[in-house]
Amino acid sequence: MSTAAPMHYKSSSAAFVGGMKAALSSVFVLVMTGTFIGIGALAHGYGFSALWLTVSTVVVWAGPAQIILIAALGSGGSMIDAAIAVSLSGVRLFPMVVSVLPLLRGKGTRTVDLLLPSHFMAVTTWMESLRLLPHLPRDERIRFCNGMGSGYMAASVVAGLVGFYLAASLPPLFAGGLLFITPMAFLCMTTRGAQALLERLALVLGLAIEPILTHFHVSLDLMWTGVGAGTFAYLVHRIREASR
Repeated sequence: MSTAAPMHYKSSSAAFVGGMKAALSSVFVLVMTGTFIGIGALAHGYGFSALWLTVSTVVVWAGPAQIILIAALGSGGSMIDAAIAVSLSGVRLFPMVVSVLPLLRGKGTRTVDLLLPSHFMAVTTWMESLRLLPHLPRDERIRFCNGMGSGYMAASVVAGLVGFYLAASLPPLFAGGLLFITPMAFLCMTTRGAQALLERLALVLGLAIEPILTHFHVSLDLMWTGVGAGTFAYLVHRIREASR
């Protein structure tokens, strides 16, 4: 894990560079490297070009959504269907953006200044932003966040190209397994960070419900898992608080 951010940078460019260093020294960059090597191999297998892979990584900037895009278009799906699927996948990032924006917004902050940090807000950037931004003066946070997002994106682009050009030599099972590194890493981080009963109960219920819904081929299984486990854990929490 990257070290805590300094309390102050001498300039805006120094804050940007500091954000890049925080990203490239984080354990998440290793996780993303493995994931995007798998995505690069997947794109090669479906016949996409290296340029297409690079542009889609920058524009989509979400591993699961990029996998959906590659699989949808690679299997002959229409652009409209792929766009809808990717958009629905991206909705999960909206609460993360909302939770980080108050940390970035300050006096005189323009809406246009928040567009780039919002685009960079993947799960990795969100988790590190919540951890590191409070240590910085508010006027340096946007530059730092942009630097951090740029660092993660640059590493992912390079890893994707490595996977693309190594695709012929990567065993298919190994390339597919790389795609599971990111969700497993986030599961470990979430488990470690779950301190309250509410959080632990939601996590356990989610792990129990998801395989059942998957077994019965329930549509939108991940969404229903989150809604069901989260709602039940919240109700238990409220009943427990009311009984005190």
